[in-house]
Amino acid sequence: MSIKGFHLVFVTVSTLLCLFLALWSFVLSPEPSAMATALGVVGVLGTLIMPIYGVCFYRKITRIHT
Repeated sequence: MSIKGFHLVFVTVSTLLCLFLALWSFVLSPEPSAMATALGVVGVLGTLIMPIYGVCFYRKITRIHT
């Protein structure tokens, strides 16, 4: 697997993990707390930012190899 392929898989898995963290903290958390809310916010931010980073990386790597 190339570094490009590995990077795209890593970004995808990281996005899914951030989504799971957000869902766990807001929906499945056994006890609502400030820490669970903070983790949920971090999960939401990661879920939004990671795909943007993935698209920017993909554009840059295809421009370099062209």
